Amino acid sequence: MHIMEGFLPIEHALSWSLVAFPFVVLGLNSIKKQVYNKPELKMMLGVSAAFTFVLSALKLPSVTGSCSHPTGTGLGTVLFGPLAMVPIGTIVLLFQALLLAHGGITTLGANIFSMVIAGPFVAALIYHLGKGIRLPRGFTIFLTAFFANITTYIVTSMQLALAFPDPNGGFTASFIKFATLFAITQIPLAISEGFMTVIIFNMLIRYNSPELGALGILKLEKEEINV
Repeated sequence: MHIMEGFLPIEHALSWSLVAFPFVVLGLNSIKKQVYNKPELKMMLGVSAAFTFVLSALKLPSVTGSCSHPTGTGLGTVLFGPLAMVPIGTIVLLFQALLLAHGGITTLGANIFSMVIAGPFVAALIYHLGKGIRLPRGFTIFLTAFFANITTYIVTSMQLALAFPDPNGGFTASFIKFATLFAITQIPLAISEGFMTVIIFNMLIRYNSPELGALGILKLEKEEINV
């Protein structure tokens, strides 16, 4: 749901950038703390960034001024938490804007907020709720990735509705219009992303169990099984 370059009014673009900036700073501190004593986690950070970059670059035409695509933020949220995904996703969005003309510099703040702030924070909530009620691990990972994607699409619809309210129905009518049009492509994409994230997470368990142990994920799961 990248909003393209120059599409948002300048006051909206600046406002979203100001809102996103503190999260980027906090996210950098979160990453620094996690890798300071565990440098082996840098490889997993790279995997999270690559997964987000590849999936979010697979765009389909959608609402005017934007597009539909997976986000790839659910995996990194599970591994490192929602704050860490903010600078990771910011780098991804910046590279896509500069190298792929996907998104833009003026709309970077809005895209950061929808894809790597709102999406990961809701995803983290879903992940912890799933563990709390002891859902199967695969289903929890699926829901985490699914809602990271869906939340991004809802927030992007909100951003566009705020910038371009309907002449008659205002924000509400505009939001319904944008959200409905997005849903045609976004819901199937969110389902596909959920399944893909489960597959990648299972591969990490198989081949990168020491790193997952360092993150506390495998240890936590074993403790939950023994309770």
